[in-house]
Amino acid sequence: MVKIRLQRHGKKHYPVYHIVVSNSKSPRNGKIIKKIGIYNPNIFDKTKQIIIKKDNVKELKKWLKVGAQPTKTIKTILKKLNN
Repeated sequence: MVKIRLQRHGKKHYPVYHIVVSNSKSPRNGKIIKKIGIYNPNIFDKTKQIIIKKDNVKELKKWLKVGAQPTKTIKTILKKLNN
């Protein structure tokens, strides 16, 4: 099964997450299929927290159409994008 989830990067107490498509059995920071974007919860401006390029938006829609399951956190991030 393929999942869309967050992969943690950054420093201690200052996380920056990559939004990735990966196999559900791989570990959190393990092998990925495709990097979709970046989520930075440390920025307080809601519009600049999520960075996804136009090409990757199409890729994200393709993965969702194929059947990739987003995690709860990714669902809330996608809702922020729609607003």
